[in-house]
Amino acid sequence: MERKPELIVMLTYNDCTVENAYEIFDRCRESKAQYWGFKEKPLPPEEMKRLYAYMKECGKTTVLEVVEYTEPEGIEGAMLAVECGCDILMGTVYSDRINEICRENGIKYMPFVGDVYDRPSILGGTIEGMIAEARECISRGAYGIDLLGYRFTGDPVELISRFVKEVEAPVCVAGSVNSTKRLDELCDIEPWAFTIGSAFFDEDFGSGFGAQIDMVCDYVGGRSTVKC
Repeated sequence: MERKPELIVMLTYNDCTVENAYEIFDRCRESKAQYWGFKEKPLPPEEMKRLYAYMKECGKTTVLEVVEYTEPEGIEGAMLAVECGCDILMGTVYSDRINEICRENGIKYMPFVGDVYDRPSILGGTIEGMIAEARECISRGAYGIDLLGYRFTGDPVELISRFVKEVEAPVCVAGSVNSTKRLDELCDIEPWAFTIGSAFFDEDFGSGFGAQIDMVCDYVGGRSTVKC
């Protein structure tokens, strides 16, 4: 039996939350996606809290991805996740303090690994180094890993495939999932989840935000059914 990767819908474009995120979620709240999230910038915290509360009311699992690369900024992002009542914190450079904040507040922590820089993020480093770093993060208590697989400066498919096989924890492939070819690759590799944000706004999977969400969910589900 093969495992279906989960879609996490990100209300973001170029690693920034879109201004009309609330309206888009409201229109698409009955789509097939269970996981929803966005980035820590640029919405004001009160707007973020309002949107996350609405997502929770609709029975969704909520995600905050923090695109910051220092411990102080990561801690600030973790405290924001606490204020917003998020279920999952993705991103940041691993920190024991961030992990402690998440564990104390029932938040699943999935940090970046590798040499992450710029915004939109780019991932450098070696595959072996990232796997070793991920294992260390998990051993220290992180729930899983936020892997910027398709942002890798090397071979993304080799990275994602080896990473998922060799890291015994949930892996979310985040960023630049923008084609059915990449959906096929993810179905074959079977990470726990993947994110799509900008590609929905660019209509890489058809027309209409909600229709694209359902198309991706159906496509991934169909691939899993066929291969079982």
